[in-house]
Amino acid sequence: MASMEAPCEANRLFALVEQLTQYSQWMPLAHRVVQAEAGPDGRPAWDVELRARVGPLARSKRLRMVRTVHDAERGTVTFERDERDGRQHSIWMLSATVVETGAGSRLDMHLHYGGALWTGGLMERVLADQIAAGRQQLLTVVANQA
Repeated sequence: MASMEAPCEANRLFALVEQLTQYSQWMPLAHRVVQAEAGPDGRPAWDVELRARVGPLARSKRLRMVRTVHDAERGTVTFERDERDGRQHSIWMLSATVVETGAGSRLDMHLHYGGALWTGGLMERVLADQIAAGRQQLLTVVANQA
């Protein structure tokens, strides 16, 4: 789980996390995000390429993510992996909650990965670095919108 405080209203911060296409503005891990065709259930979908550098090497992963929860009133959103190739895939789930605070708003995010590619101490450190950079960049985006 990662959290951050932002000096803005909750609805402004929620607008930056409710659509995955926004993530490439502020999250270095979200290398490329494009809107994909919605499934038969009509839920919005995105093709996402995650990329992180480990020294001279880069690891990347492509995912099709759908928004499974979207409650703007409560400030909650969840995205889950939903590939359309008929094969079994590792779970990827990203949830975010934005709440008002006395000084602005707070964002709590949780990323759950059920596979083995992105695990291990080194990748956890890389992910922590990506989260820290994303947190700072998100604050910059919020400040530039003011």
